[in-house]
Amino acid sequence: MNKKLLLVTASLVALGAAGSASAADLAARPYTKAPPMIAAVYDWTGFYIGVNGGGGWSHSSWTADGVGDGSHDANGGTVGGQVGYRWQTGQIVWGVEGQGNWADLSGSHIGTFSGFNDHSKIDAFGLITGQVGYAFNNVLLYVKGGAAVADVKNSTFDGFNTFSNTDTRWGGTVGAGVEYGFAPGFSLGFEYDHLFLGRTSFVTAFGDTFSAKNDVDLFTARLNYKFGGPVIGRY
Repeated sequence: MNKKLLLVTASLVALGAAGSASAADLAARPYTKAPPMIAAVYDWTGFYIGVNGGGGWSHSSWTADGVGDGSHDANGGTVGGQVGYRWQTGQIVWGVEGQGNWADLSGSHIGTFSGFNDHSKIDAFGLITGQVGYAFNNVLLYVKGGAAVADVKNSTFDGFNTFSNTDTRWGGTVGAGVEYGFAPGFSLGFEYDHLFLGRTSFVTAFGDTFSAKNDVDLFTARLNYKFGGPVIGRY
């Protein structure tokens, strides 16, 4: 009995030693390098189309027979759309854009010289502009400039008769904006534009010459959709 117990004990000790040796002989687990991180970089290159809406005012300065006749702000709202193309080089973004808007910018005042009711209204305008901007990944800051065209109606009322001039007036525009890419293809922006529309004049039936200079300041929110993938991978 004692011999059998000694044999069993010796066998267990031998098996344990062999197992330890075998475990010691196993090769160490090889080190595997983690895959590199991929940063998502927004790409502003591509065609886009969008809508915009907001408000503004047209500052109208009047003269009557060459004498200052006062001024007023023609306030109101606007809504429209835009289409354009941008291409990005590094962090610099270039672009061209066409924009068309309906508007209701109207106002009036009593002429300080004529005593007539001078009234102005802009009911539509368009912009053809170039852009240059700087991208902070999916945030774009930009300035723009180009041509502006607007339907402008200026009129004066002497208490009995209304004399008016309706003109499709060309001028220039400058502006600036910020745009944020918030979802695949979509971006939201805010923009300011100043339109230089110059001065036009008209003559009443009594031979009086009235003229008005209409400059416009606009603030709009914009929603764009860009065709193509919004991000690229960068290691």
